[in-house]
Amino acid sequence: MKNTLEFAKQADNNDKLKSYRQKFLFPQHAGREVVYFTGNSLGLQPKTTQQYIQQELDDWAKHGVEGHFHAKNAWLPYHEFLTEKMAKIVGALPEETVMMNQLTVNLHLLMVSFYRPTKQRYKILCEAKAFPSDQYALQSQIKFHGFEIEDALIEVAPREGEYIIREEDIFSAIEKNKDSLALVMIGGVNYFSGQVFDMKAITEAGHKAGAIVGFDLAHGAGNINLELHNWNVDFAAWCSYKYLNAGPGSVAGAFVHQKHLSNTDLPMFAGWWGHDKQTRFLMGSTFVPMKTAERWQLSNAPIFSMAACRASLDIFDEVGMNALIEKSKQMSAYLEFVVEDISKQKNNCLQIITPKQNRGCQISIVAHGHGKPLFNKLMENGVIPDWREPNVIRCAPVPLYNSFEDIYRFGEILKGLL
Repeated sequence: MKNTLEFAKQADNNDKLKSYRQKFLFPQHAGREVVYFTGNSLGLQPKTTQQYIQQELDDWAKHGVEGHFHAKNAWLPYHEFLTEKMAKIVGALPEETVMMNQLTVNLHLLMVSFYRPTKQRYKILCEAKAFPSDQYALQSQIKFHGFEIEDALIEVAPREGEYIIREEDIFSAIEKNKDSLALVMIGGVNYFSGQVFDMKAITEAGHKAGAIVGFDLAHGAGNINLELHNWNVDFAAWCSYKYLNAGPGSVAGAFVHQKHLSNTDLPMFAGWWGHDKQTRFLMGSTFVPMKTAERWQLSNAPIFSMAACRASLDIFDEVGMNALIEKSKQMSAYLEFVVEDISKQKNNCLQIITPKQNRGCQISIVAHGHGKPLFNKLMENGVIPDWREPNVIRCAPVPLYNSFEDIYRFGEILKGLL
């Protein structure tokens, strides 16, 4: 690798996915596209999104309520248009996958079914510094069931002076609490450090201890290889507005393993869209659960956000996760190389805290002695990364639309500011 414009341009010329950049809309700065490195927070808009949403607006105008049946893409089963393509991305069977609600709503609905504490087995294990919404959800579930957070919530933290959680510490905590552990619920990719956890091994360890295992995949879906079915994960949830480019606050996803789907006695909060679709409109007074992940739906589909999600999923389905992951590894390695090269020139003031191996798109950087003013200057100079307190700049070169030249430009701007 070389930290030169020539190298970056040659890498882009050799990129089999380079044409996909033209399928997205970039914010502008000083007459050119910004260096957009925050797809781990909000992905860019596909150019086709407007067309997908406009189709549903036109059908609403044309058909009114009959759009549920007579729209070009009938609204009644609209969520089903997303299922198969989403299932491929997370490594699930279509029957295990559903797009519905928002991420934390889905986590709560799934924990109604899968966090069933008893006096003996009631603890939840998660990673320390999980995304705050996860912490709030877990804490509130514990309190709802009448337990004390300080006793019931086990948080596995990095060791003193380290940023990354050692997986042996996770396994040790599971083993230590095996007789009282009800649930392991971890963010598959840590939002702060970008660390990707070994979800297969964690699932096996959790199950061996007699616990249920679930994952928040907000930073995993569309970013890393996922095999939820094969890993035997019990449940998972994710949003669609980060790597999946479905727009701010767009519809989220949920996974429930096939082994649980035939158990119609699972406790759950019910709504009519989880009722057997063959008899739903007979308006019976008794809930008849579907034997798919759709059972956890409460309400009918939010068509406009699903249309935006569908626009992006169609692109993912065309490209395939294998190709995206291959390019992602190359781009993350190049970004790491450029940052380390600049750091050597600037008294080693930059520290990458993201693991070299267990990572996706995201590279988290600590700029010692600089802090948020450096982030603000990057923004003023046409770079949009992401700031996380207390001192981390997160950069995510997304393979669908970022280029190697983006990385080189970022490096030159960063070096000038330092």
